[in-house]
Amino acid sequence: MFVEERHREIIKILKDRGKVKTLQLAEMLGVSEPTIRRDIAELDKRGELIRTHGGALPIEENDTEPTFLEKSDKYLEEKIQIGKVAASLVKSGTTIVLDGGTTTLQIAKHLSAEKLTVITNALDIAEALEDNADIDVILTGGTIRWNTRALVGPITEAVLKQFRVDMAFVGINAISAEGGVMTPNLIEASSKKAMLEIAHRAFVVADHTKFNKRALCRVAQFSDLEGIITDAGIDESLIHQYEKMDVELILKEGDFVDSNGHPESSS
Repeated sequence: MFVEERHREIIKILKDRGKVKTLQLAEMLGVSEPTIRRDIAELDKRGELIRTHGGALPIEENDTEPTFLEKSDKYLEEKIQIGKVAASLVKSGTTIVLDGGTTTLQIAKHLSAEKLTVITNALDIAEALEDNADIDVILTGGTIRWNTRALVGPITEAVLKQFRVDMAFVGINAISAEGGVMTPNLIEASSKKAMLEIAHRAFVVADHTKFNKRALCRVAQFSDLEGIITDAGIDESLIHQYEKMDVELILKEGDFVDSNGHPESSS
């Protein structure tokens, strides 16, 4: 079997089975483990799979965009967990920007700090905060994408550029070691990027199912972010992989360490 044929077979096996060990691949393809390790290293370099300790994981495409309603009850417990962790990082007197989405909505619902200013492009987030007297809400304006119930486009971005905020929390559809953080829609990607760019500290929020996936539009590279807030369902091999890439994964309160080496906590 030629090298390219073997590479195609490896990708096919990963898509069919998910995570596969090097020894399994070697036995299935009738070659040595060192050969398979070289194949995995090359395919990882090309962004066609994710190399893990002792094996490989597939990279899944994620170019379909579920609606807000379709996402609202999926992985709800995980989103609540992420919302609580993100909200715990917000101190009193902070200005933050919250992206539209079902995960960022949970951040809004769990904010407990006082004297906050929240800038958002989400009608649902503005509504969730309407009875909180400690929070000033600024709605960006823009064109409503009913699919995601978010305000996007040139008006949204022009408003965002008028501000500098302490923190940004942006939802995402796909994360991969090769592609960074991504979303399927170009206009949504542009608005998300604008939010990250105006923040002193930029965070992405995404449940564990968003990892090992790719989407059409890159929103940011990992170097643009201070951290990714996710849930405890993430595969342990991915945690080690992202640690080696110096990407901060925040899974629970107290995970995040500030620039002075002290754990962050809510006020």
